Amino acid sequence: MELFSLKGKTALITGASRGIGRACAIALAQAGANICLVLRPSLNSDEDTTSADLKDGEDPYNSSLPTPALLSALSSTSTGHAKGIHVSVVHADLSDTTSPADSGSGVKSIFPRALKVVPGEQIDILVNCAGIQRRAPSVEFPESFWDDVLNTNLKSPFLLAQAAGKHMLPRQSGKIINFCSLLTFQGGLTVPAYAASKGGLGQLTKALSNEWSSQGVQVNGIAPGYIATDMNEALLANPVRLQQLNDRIPAQRWGTPQDFAGPIVFLASQASNYVCGEVLVVDGGWMGR
Repeated sequence: MELFSLKGKTALITGASRGIGRACAIALAQAGANICLVLRPSLNSDEDTTSADLKDGEDPYNSSLPTPALLSALSSTSTGHAKGIHVSVVHADLSDTTSPADSGSGVKSIFPRALKVVPGEQIDILVNCAGIQRRAPSVEFPESFWDDVLNTNLKSPFLLAQAAGKHMLPRQSGKIINFCSLLTFQGGLTVPAYAASKGGLGQLTKALSNEWSSQGVQVNGIAPGYIATDMNEALLANPVRLQQLNDRIPAQRWGTPQDFAGPIVFLASQASNYVCGEVLVVDGGWMGR
């Protein structure tokens, strides 16, 4: 449907090397969007390659190709909206929130560098999906853990959204999507920094929406429930806890990264033009129980 088409749009996305972010990048590409990936600097050049082919009938969501190569393969082999999309990469350290924009390494440098490599020097969609987790009892929680989590999970999305706003508001058009969490609403246990960062990100989403919705820029969030990704490896490896969680989820299963394909395309497309300041919970019914 044209209502959900992203043909001719360009999305800048963090956290797309794996898990939910990777699935979102695939979905946006399949909807026709050009993709600019924000990746950590890597010593493994294979992770950045943009030359690869998908096997006939291969499901891109199950492909082992690095994300840039996978998206380029979709661009060259797809018969759908992804055919011919432009794929680019910007390297940055999302925990570096202080280096100036001209440093070429920190968060403040991402948007200006991305504009130089995307078609038409225009970015229509920002997806803040990158995030980290640190766990320790609150009385023992190191200050360094707090700073790392808050910088990556909250300050970095703010700085990127601020840069996106400066770019999108004059054009009266844009979509910003922040990945929140169940801990946007709940407190969790032994994750004080993560809970604070995700709670703050939910409120930041509403604050930016309140300012920018009247100027054509929609800011929304997505809050994943329990999803089978490497961030939850410890829970997935605990059969007792895993069964307890499964019993608590009305859908009776954990989510997968592919479950975010629909929500991300909806919030990035014109189908959501009157959706402003919302945090869409994708949790199999957990929060409704």
